[in-house]
Amino acid sequence: MHSTIKSSYLTSRQWHRAIVGGSGMILRHTSALEFLELFSGYLSENRIDVYAKRQGNHENINYFVVETYDGIEYETFGNVLCASINQTINDMLSDFENIDEQSLVEGLSRYYYEHGKSFDRLVIAPENVDLFDRIKKWALAYYDEE
Repeated sequence: MHSTIKSSYLTSRQWHRAIVGGSGMILRHTSALEFLELFSGYLSENRIDVYAKRQGNHENINYFVVETYDGIEYETFGNVLCASINQTINDMLSDFENIDEQSLVEGLSRYYYEHGKSFDRLVIAPENVDLFDRIKKWALAYYDEE
């Protein structure tokens, strides 16, 4: 089954609500950054990343199947479940070879400026600290004019 693409909606949040709202799936990776309004996304985007307890039949949803949501930090926004910013950043750092780097760098940059030019409230897992320290330099330079 094919779902509608982002350009069919005015905002990323409307699109995510329409596709996963009430489904019990949790937005993750780039989709979580979009929903949390830390990444603007791509105009003709059609892929959504989720944690799910079973594989679904939507061809434009990347299902990351887990047995339980225990251990996944997420927030509830009405009928949408979304991984927390800490969960999202740590997940993306842990899976760095398979992520959209653009979304991570932009997301970290926006986070930094929205939190008083600080990353202090982020909780980075010990195994991700070295990579985070490298990536945050890219994030700090993201909006710099050349």
